Amino acid sequence: MLLVHLFTVLAMLLTAGVLAQLVFLGIELTQRLSLAVRQQRQDAELFALRLQTAKKRQQREVAAGSWNGVRKFKIDRVVEECEGVKSFYLVPHDQKTLPSFLPGQYLTFELDVPGQPGRVIRCYSLSDRPQPDYYRVTIKRIPAPPGQPDARPGLVSGFFHSHLKPGDILNVKAPAGGFYLDVNRSTPVVLLAGGVGLTPMVSMLNEIVTNSPGREVWLFLAVRNQAEHIMKATLDAIARDHHNVHLCVCYSRPLADDAAGRDYHHAGRINLDLLKARLPSNNFDFYLCGPGEMMSDLDASLREWGVPEKFVHMEAFGPASVKKPAPASGPAADPGTAPKVAFARSQRETGWNPQMDSLLDLALAEKVPVGYGCRAGNCGTCQTAVKSGKVKYLKEPGCEVEAGSCLICICVPDTNLVLEA
Repeated sequence: MLLVHLFTVLAMLLTAGVLAQLVFLGIELTQRLSLAVRQQRQDAELFALRLQTAKKRQQREVAAGSWNGVRKFKIDRVVEECEGVKSFYLVPHDQKTLPSFLPGQYLTFELDVPGQPGRVIRCYSLSDRPQPDYYRVTIKRIPAPPGQPDARPGLVSGFFHSHLKPGDILNVKAPAGGFYLDVNRSTPVVLLAGGVGLTPMVSMLNEIVTNSPGREVWLFLAVRNQAEHIMKATLDAIARDHHNVHLCVCYSRPLADDAAGRDYHHAGRINLDLLKARLPSNNFDFYLCGPGEMMSDLDASLREWGVPEKFVHMEAFGPASVKKPAPASGPAADPGTAPKVAFARSQRETGWNPQMDSLLDLALAEKVPVGYGCRAGNCGTCQTAVKSGKVKYLKEPGCEVEAGSCLICICVPDTNLVLEA
């Protein structure tokens, strides 16, 4: 009996010891997990800080190699990419160092177009990755609008296509723009391009295959048919030679000779169903460039798919591409209460028309002489001093704006307004 009691006591002691040891191990494990979580959080914060620092350093380095005002460039050669689309290779006329840029940025041209009272400003995306000896822009000739044979075709695109040739000298501002590939990240990307909106995407694509060959990239290109298929042979070769590149070309109106699987991969437009069918998930950085309606539709589709806004990047050239503020609920405002807009130097005053897209449109309608280029808040050409009143931006400016001034191409009046124009 004593022996049984002794074994019972011993078992209880052993059990208590095991329990105590388990409790001790549990506490130690909890502490280690807590420490690991804290360390992981600190590592993530450190990585984010390093990434931000690297990004700012890259921007500073690019800016340091840039130039102020205009610099003269010579057209070295012109290459026809497809029907109505040409690439212009530009080399510095002074033969000095050519600064780098961020893939996706654009050049601003100050052009002496025959028949125009002053220099005409236009922006065109760089269509190749940074090269040591040239810049390249790829420009589509803009025809007159369909059904309007008497309307004028694109002024500057026609000037490039019909008048400019190798050896001509152009005035060019330094590369700029807030739409560019983050080259400090290795996360997968999706490039969504419509027509000539492909140009900045080619810059990004060439940068990835050259300097980040392991970075996954999907390129979706929407055109009507092979006649408008920009850089077809180049894109096919890149997709064939690089395992990390996935190409999906969409023809909305294929011609009789266009073959599925050879010339294009999907008949129709780029839409959410296609993206869901092709992509393994929505865990990508999405870059969009194309017609305004296409970008608006895809932007809304990506939101519907649950893609966070910070992972959707868009290039906007032209008023149709600018995001408009959500309309206010309730009854429409009394036209009599619309802000008054005065152009001080031109001595003109008018009421704001809510049907207009921007103050630039109002200025042009009132025949107020103002400069402009991209019409999307990127080039800074339309920067105008605000003498009194307040403006409301339709989107964030893509360039630096001086205090007391505004970019009238992406602004509407918020109060009665006096502009120095």
